[in-house]
Amino acid sequence: MIFAVFDTNVLIASLLSKHADSATVQVVNAIADNRIIPLYNYDILAEYDEVLHREKFRFSEERIRQTLAVIQEYGVSVGTLTPTGETLPDEDDLVFYELVMEKRDNDAYLITGNIKHFPQRRFIVTPAEMMEILRQMEQK
Repeated sequence: MIFAVFDTNVLIASLLSKHADSATVQVVNAIADNRIIPLYNYDILAEYDEVLHREKFRFSEERIRQTLAVIQEYGVSVGTLTPTGETLPDEDDLVFYELVMEKRDNDAYLITGNIKHFPQRRFIVTPAEMMEILRQMEQK
């Protein structure tokens, strides 16, 4: 199992996808399959909730509730975050970065569709890269 922080854009892409074999759908499904343990805190849950409720996405209340419930049911809540001093292009992304840094001792990953919004680190990956990491781990 892998610990991972899910950037909001991954959840959105998964919910919008019409293809069950897309990397975003697969990586989110890996939560319920007990292959990925999502990491979250109150601020991240609040962002997920706010963004998923945006009118432009038109997600049903039921889908939003199910998505948030899966993250909380299968995930691990992380308390206080240590400031990293990192400056990111979008400061709203800082909570995701600081959360993954808090759990680097557990080899945690940050899964994002916006790699350019974060520093180049081997543990900051796209959904497709995360699926490849899972495949390689399962082959061992």
